[in-house]
Amino acid sequence: MAGELLRDEPAEGVVRLTIHHPEKQGALDHALLDAVTAAVTELGDDASSGAVRALIITGSAGRFSSGYDLGGLRELSGEAFGTAASALIAHPTTAAIEALEACEIPTIAALPGHTMGGGLELAIACDFRVAADHIRLAMPPAKLGLVYPYTGLRRFIRTIGEPRTRELFLLGSPIDAGTALAWGLISGTADAEDLQDEALALAVELAGNAPLAMRGNKRALRALAEADDQLDAPVAASLLALREASIRSDDLREGVTAFAEKRPAVWRNR
Repeated sequence: MAGELLRDEPAEGVVRLTIHHPEKQGALDHALLDAVTAAVTELGDDASSGAVRALIITGSAGRFSSGYDLGGLRELSGEAFGTAASALIAHPTTAAIEALEACEIPTIAALPGHTMGGGLELAIACDFRVAADHIRLAMPPAKLGLVYPYTGLRRFIRTIGEPRTRELFLLGSPIDAGTALAWGLISGTADAEDLQDEALALAVELAGNAPLAMRGNKRALRALAEADDQLDAPVAASLLALREASIRSDDLREGVTAFAEKRPAVWRNR
């Protein structure tokens, strides 16, 4: 069953988007990612007019997102596997993240449950992240056999620094909310039953600030962050080639299968 994105307005000037895919622990499929992109993009006019002044993105059923919905990939082989993996991992995810980053109003990720992979990158594209204090967070590409896009790695380096990014990506092991808070990966924690109220209180406070100043400061911060991010074209191309090779590798197919079967992967290094 495909996931869906729910929308409500829990307070004046605040829009909340809820990832609803309980059957798969909030896994991100094409429909969900496209819905996030569309919903955030559609806020543009209301954000510019000041009608909407803060955005919350959260999950349902005690989950935020377990990452990409990889379940269907394990049934594929050969070129079909690589094509399907690339279509899911690259394009709709990139569009959703870029829409959140470009959003003119303050954005808050409220994380009610475990947050993994693409779900965690979606969260760090937001300005603030508030998490239930019992959750765990992880980036598992090393466990799956995937070379992560350098644009995604750069987001994590901006957020938690290079040493912590190395630890998160090269080990691939989950960290708890307390560690994530100490690293700066999340902005704050709350009891599970209080999380939505805490996120809403933060959104209401942000929505009470001057819209013109908020939009201007966000634009300036984004421009400053991007100013040092330019890679030489040959370097960017070589990193993209590494990623594409991993997407079409036997190791990624084995990693996806082993993950679904809850067993250690048997790597082939090809």
